Amino acid sequence: MGIGSVIEIESVQAERTRAFWSEHEREGLSALYDFRVVWHEQTHELAATSEGEIVGAARLRIAASLARLEMLITAPAQRRRGIGRALLARCEELAKYYNCHKVTLEVPASGAAQAFLTACGYKTEAILPQHVFKLDCAVMRKFLL
Repeated sequence: MGIGSVIEIESVQAERTRAFWSEHEREGLSALYDFRVVWHEQTHELAATSEGEIVGAARLRIAASLARLEMLITAPAQRRRGIGRALLARCEELAKYYNCHKVTLEVPASGAAQAFLTACGYKTEAILPQHVFKLDCAVMRKFLL
């Protein structure tokens, strides 16, 4: 990219940015947090299945001995059957295996997800006013070690 090059912002598919993230993400995170660390970042995709069909899924990201639950969804017809709790427990097992001292995630404050997580042993660490879609967001965590 030369001096005076025109910069354009465009929407792209994830495959288009994969090489960029691979090349620059670690340095970007080190700059953001102002310390050098070997991130050893990994993402775990988990699925609960019944007769070959996925009825629930979770995505857990682990980096620098911290676990962050990015997503946990159970199919509407399968809710209240322990699937979410089982997926959450598996995420915690993985986090412990990788020596993470806690799992964190964000959910809408005062909603069903926050109540579910509280029942599973998670604590509210903070409430961020109008944080996501102009809704208050509860930052939840559970210490593992």
